[in-house]
Amino acid sequence: MTPIAGTKPESKGPRRRATRAAWLLLTPLLVWLLLFVVIPSVALAFYSVATYAGLGEVTWTPSFEAYQKAWDSVPRVALWRSVYLALGTTVLCVIIGYPVAYFIGRAPERWRNLMLMLVMIPFWTSFIIRIYAWIIILRNEGLLNGMLQSMNLISDPLSLFPSQTAVFIGMVYSFLPFMILPIYGSVEKLDNALIEAAFDLGAGPVRAFQRIIVPLTQPGIVAGILLVFIPAVGTYAVSDVLSGRRVELIGNLIETQFRGKGGNWPYGAAMGISLLVMFVIAFWLSSIFAKSQQEQ
Repeated sequence: MTPIAGTKPESKGPRRRATRAAWLLLTPLLVWLLLFVVIPSVALAFYSVATYAGLGEVTWTPSFEAYQKAWDSVPRVALWRSVYLALGTTVLCVIIGYPVAYFIGRAPERWRNLMLMLVMIPFWTSFIIRIYAWIIILRNEGLLNGMLQSMNLISDPLSLFPSQTAVFIGMVYSFLPFMILPIYGSVEKLDNALIEAAFDLGAGPVRAFQRIIVPLTQPGIVAGILLVFIPAVGTYAVSDVLSGRRVELIGNLIETQFRGKGGNWPYGAAMGISLLVMFVIAFWLSSIFAKSQQEQ
């Protein structure tokens, strides 16, 4: 029977249903999500509507006072600084990470694992140790200034640490692998026949890249953007270490509220929930954008 124009033909094959074994395979993931995502988020939501009683104490009387305070008193400078540093980090990670991921994904198969291992090597060391290592590199007497002075490129050392520039460098360094890996996954699945067909039809390298390669690797790009931007907005360890606590981000404000016995936990929880809502909106918008691009 010929399908009516504008409708999708019905699938005649048997529909596969998730078996009990498939659900058992998902159990570790579901348990992990429950323990480390759902329960902490619910606890944060409960604290955000509690009432601050002073000196780190709360009463469980429902109140939106913490959200009102978060809206009225959160330093806008810290908020916008967090957003534009996260955006800058994401953009630079795309610019640096895409060529690296593309090179790895199109490299001979025998070299891919080695190059992926080189990307993953930083994860073999503690995150804090890696951030502190940048102090040795960026300080006035550090490796970078010493190298530039020995090459007679600068006469006086660059004041890179502590500074906002150091924070930006540290953020790009920390989150770059999270951009490379998902893009690599998309590049590895590229069909060479489609690229060759584009060249056969007269497309140059730039046009083939714009019309074939980028659209096909877009899922990896979107995933990388989310994996970089979302944690970058809420980061605080990088700014604490590389700015000497001189550059205040929204993550530092939240962390301060949960530090010690005098913190305002409902206030910190309200800021955390607000960030969580912002992340959900960002994910929703990116999903809509990706879906619209696929339909085109």
